[in-house]
Amino acid sequence: MNRTKVDEEEYWHSSKFKAFTFDDDDDDELSQLKESKRAVNSLRDIVDDDDDDLERVSWSGEPVGSISWSIKETASSGGPTLEGREPLKTRNSLSSYPPLPKPASSYSLSSFFKGRSRIGSFQSLSDALSDVPPKNYAPELRRPKGEYKDYSSDWSLSDTVRRLQKGKVCSLERFRSLQDKLQLLEEAVSIHDGNVITAVLIFLKRTLSKEILFRELEVRQVALRHLIHFLKEIGDQKMLLDLFRYLDRTEELALSQYQEHLSIQDPEKRKEFLKSCIGLPFSVEDAAHVQDHYTLLERQIIIEVNDRHLESSGQTEIFRKHPRKASILNMPLVTTLFYSCFYHYTEPEGTFSSPINLKKTFKIPDKQYVLTALAARAKLRAWQDVDALFTTKNWLGYTKKRAPIGFHRVVEILHKNTAPVQVLQEYIRLVEDVDTKLNLATKFKCHDVVIETYRDLKDRQQLLAYRCKVDKASAEEEKIDSILSSTQIRWKN
Repeated sequence: MNRTKVDEEEYWHSSKFKAFTFDDDDDDELSQLKESKRAVNSLRDIVDDDDDDLERVSWSGEPVGSISWSIKETASSGGPTLEGREPLKTRNSLSSYPPLPKPASSYSLSSFFKGRSRIGSFQSLSDALSDVPPKNYAPELRRPKGEYKDYSSDWSLSDTVRRLQKGKVCSLERFRSLQDKLQLLEEAVSIHDGNVITAVLIFLKRTLSKEILFRELEVRQVALRHLIHFLKEIGDQKMLLDLFRYLDRTEELALSQYQEHLSIQDPEKRKEFLKSCIGLPFSVEDAAHVQDHYTLLERQIIIEVNDRHLESSGQTEIFRKHPRKASILNMPLVTTLFYSCFYHYTEPEGTFSSPINLKKTFKIPDKQYVLTALAARAKLRAWQDVDALFTTKNWLGYTKKRAPIGFHRVVEILHKNTAPVQVLQEYIRLVEDVDTKLNLATKFKCHDVVIETYRDLKDRQQLLAYRCKVDKASAEEEKIDSILSSTQIRWKN
């Protein structure tokens, strides 16, 4: 009994580790820590110290990838267990190393590069990467020295242009003299890349005075055209006008100044601006257009004020049945004519809103006028106005229908506005070409026109074939039977 008690006490007070002495130079664990520290220090020579975003923090609170973390990680992979490390801390109390924590991952820095796990089994690189974040154990190597070249001094003219063409970052500030800047522009023009030319022109526009830039571009027409296009795109109207004045291109100067009306929203101010543009040095044709633009806007302002009053009062029938959807201001001439034919068709010629007045004032061709008036009156289903639009009288007083746009187009517009069959048939009969007439009549199911056309052509076979397409016991079938039974027609087939 006493022996057993002595054995238990000897067991609990015993230790398999030797006592620490200062002469213990062969301590395997301490030498392994030193060796790991030297290995990690040698690795840091190839690590990019400036890459701050690689630094992470482990569960122990220290940055992952740091020297102390790597020593602990390496020591934990190949050294003894935690129970074997505790005496080291006790014996070497003067050491600055903190206690080594139990490893949280199954890979160490050394085992990752060797391709084996802690238990000695080999793994593939893809397996290792799937388990361990690569930036924790494999820090990025330094970038090639070429990536850190000084862009402001190391690139030649041709290299600079090539880099711009490839969309790479490249500073142009090193080109300070006028000669270098012009050579850079000529190099950009020589590669025929509009983006590069524009980029160089932006640099010249920022670093050169207008007088020098205009003088040099005057003899470089390709670059000059690019600059004019660029100024139009960005809306730099002031510099564009200065450029045209310097080049003495008066017509382009006038057109560029005229375009400024697009930025004026107030109708009265826009009208006054257009009035000031009438005296600019336009070509003869452009001067007429500017004059018409001013006259049209002046007319639109008058019509808008009057119609707004009529619509608000509610006393005019057409404004009650068809309220206006938008203002007439700043609308094109054709839209203004359609508006006038829709709301003011019957007004006398002396009024500004009369369609005839607009036609004569702006010299609108007959085809355009008839086409616009037909669309407006057909939309209102005013078939009498449509009929009167195409009815003319000769000097003997005989009436005749005439359409400057062709009756086939009249039929298409009428059908688009859901004209009745009787109206469509009347205008299909006026189509001169027989094939066109048959196609339109068949397409819009104007049976009477088809039957009459085949009768006039004396085509019995086609009439028999069409008889199968009409309804049984209908008026059209009876009409076909009556024609087929007639003995006065000499059929061709």
